[in-house]
Formats: sequence, structure tokens, C-alpha cells
Amino acid sequence: MSRIVMKFGGTSVADLDRIRIVADRVKREVDAGNQVAVVVSAMSGTTDQLVNWVEEASPLHDAREYDTVVSSGEQVTAGLLALTLQNKGVSARSWLGWQVPMKTNTVHGSARIEDIDTTEMQKRLDDDVVCVMAGFQGISSDNRITTLGRGGSDTSAVALAAALKADRCDIYTDVEGVYTTDPRIVSAARKLDKVTYEEMLEMASLGAKVLQTRSVAMAMNHGVRVQVLSSFTDTPGTLVVDEEEIVEKQVVSGIAYAKNEAKITLVGVENTPGIAGKIFGPLADDNVNVDMIIQNISEDGKKTDLTFTVPEGDIEKSTEILQKSGHVRYAKLMSDKDVVKISVIGVGMRSHAGVAARMFETLAEKGINIQVISTSEIKISVLIAAEYTELAVRALHTVFGLDSDQA
Repeated sequence: MSRIVMKFGGTSVADLDRIRIVADRVKREVDAGNQVAVVVSAMSGTTDQLVNWVEEASPLHDAREYDTVVSSGEQVTAGLLALTLQNKGVSARSWLGWQVPMKTNTVHGSARIEDIDTTEMQKRLDDDVVCVMAGFQGISSDNRITTLGRGGSDTSAVALAAALKADRCDIYTDVEGVYTTDPRIVSAARKLDKVTYEEMLEMASLGAKVLQTRSVAMAMNHGVRVQVLSSFTDTPGTLVVDEEEIVEKQVVSGIAYAKNEAKITLVGVENTPGIAGKIFGPLADDNVNVDMIIQNISEDGKKTDLTFTVPEGDIEKSTEILQKSGHVRYAKLMSDKDVVKISVIGVGMRSHAGVAARMFETLAEKGINIQVISTSEIKISVLIAAEYTELAVRALHTVFGLDSDQA
């Protein structure tokens, strides 16, 4: 007998017919003798509608009331799935975040999980009751409902799996697993049988929307085996596991891209000690996340040009902060939204040289200019003009041997 956490996203529970399909999947696990906890998202489109209602009711809304409203979608799904399971002869009950309880901090809208008390839920699991939990929501120290941010049900599921010491956490979605790149761009993209936590973390943070970044980090920290698979087919999914479980590691496992980047360049900045802190400090104070950074110093060393990227939605705020800052003097400020970040990812890069050179040569052969470069132990990212996105992804996917006919 295994203990399994199953998580179903919004498209998987979009209507009652799909909820019945989900119930059948859950019943199969129960019939196989497994203890099952289920985490559900709101029905597809529900959260967007709830957010719109909040903003229409009060543009400058109270974040605590925002969480009260937008968390209600998951409550509906949890109740409906529990009823559907009962109708199929499966003992089941629903749980809300405060009933578990899933304790969080007080940062409404993007709360962090601090502790989960699964004592009561474990008793129900031992009594062969399916526990259906509303994802995305928790309870703060001041007894207010909190939400974990978009995609937070993934984090709810992984956190619950860790607390319950589950054998596996299955994330059901509208894709069949984790692919070497976006199949909509590269038809020859391959589904990976296994991917490491680190690779998945890089993919999730660099544009692959299969799993929420925080959920992957939590799975890695707690050693939770995660499986990504489709709600609509019975094909095997992709296991997200520790690097030690993957015997033969490819040099490159995937190509990711992120279109939500924007570039800012400060020309003619005085090259003095502490200038970077004066530039990035005010941005950090206003919660602007700076990513790629490149600095070019003039020949005489007195001036520098500084280029960096921020989320596209923060470009106006960022330029306004810099323009109003009296601590930084520069000749010109330029911004550009028409950029994309392309990343080559793979744990095999640790032990193989030449990946960067091959990536740069491939882009050069296609006439694609690299604007900014950043690297980590298992990733190389470049910023290029957005118009070359598909050309770059396809070329890199082929040159690193990831096409399905090259496997």
C-alpha cells in the first residue's frame, strides 16, 4: 500500500464531466489499495472571474478580503469532487486550508507555508477516507485566509505530500509531462521520462509553465518524488527526481524561453564604488526583481554602461524609479520590451565543456545577436530580440540533439 497525493489543475476540473473523470482516477488508486489525498484547483476560469470582481468592487482593495474571495473557487471544487467520489461509493470528505490546518505567514496574495498539521488528516487516511483538500489556500497566524499566489495549488500539493510523507505526488495537468521544449514551437520536442529537481527548477523559472517554481523548490528540499502527467490520457508522465536517480545524464535536457522580460540600459553611469547598490537598491525596495546584468566600463574607466533585465510588467515602474532617483547620474536611459530570454539547461553541463561556445556559434550562424548573457552551473541564458524566438529555440533544440528523430 502506498500513500499518494494527487493534484488536479483548473483544466482538469473545468466542469462536472471532468470532475467525474478525476473521481474515476482517484477511485482507481483507492481500489489498488492506496491511501489517497487529493489537492484541487479552482475550476478553469473561476479565479480570473473572482479577481475581476474584486478589482471591480475595489481597485485599491484590502488584500485580506482579496484572499477571502479568490480562495473560494478551490472550496467549490473540493466539495464537488468529494460529493462525486461519495456518489461512486468512495468514502471522501473535503478539507479547506484552515481545517488542515496549513499555516502560512501574513503576506496575503503570495503567502509562504510555515507549518502543516496533518494529524487529523492522517487519521482519516488510515480509515481509508479520501481527503480532498482545497489547494492555493492557507491560514495566517491572525486566523485570516491566505492564498499562495498563482499556481499555488502545486505548492499546496507538494507541501502536503512532504507533511504526509507520501510515496509520490502526482501533478495532473493538460500536458502529458515535461518536454525538451515547447511542443507548440518545436514539433520534434520529446517528453522526458525523468528530469532532475534542479533542471525542473530552472525550466520552471525560465518560462516552462508545467510546475510552479516554488513547488519544485519545495519538492527538492523535502525529497518529494513528483510525477507530471495528463488528466486526459493514460500515458506515463515525467518523474521529477533527485539527480542520483538518473543514470545517464544528457549534456542538455531542455531549451526554455521567457517572453516576459524587458531590458533597461543606463548609458554613461559614473564608475564609482557603490554605484550598483545605488541603482539596484531602490528597485529592490520596490520589489522589482532584477535578473540578467551586464556592465561595460569605458576605456578610461570613468564611465560605465549598465544593462539589466526586469519583468516586463515592471518596466514602467523601474524606469520611473531610476528617473526619480537623485543618487545616480547617467547620460541616457533606454528600455526595450521586445526581447526574449533563451536558456539551455542540463545537469550534464557540469562535466562537459563547450556548451556555451556551441550555443553562441549556433545563434551566430542564424544571424541572431546576443544582447546579455548569464550562466549557472547547469544553465546558460541569453537575451535576444523577440522576433528570433522560434528560430533560436528550434536551432538550439536540433544542435543539442534533442529532436525526437535524434533520440
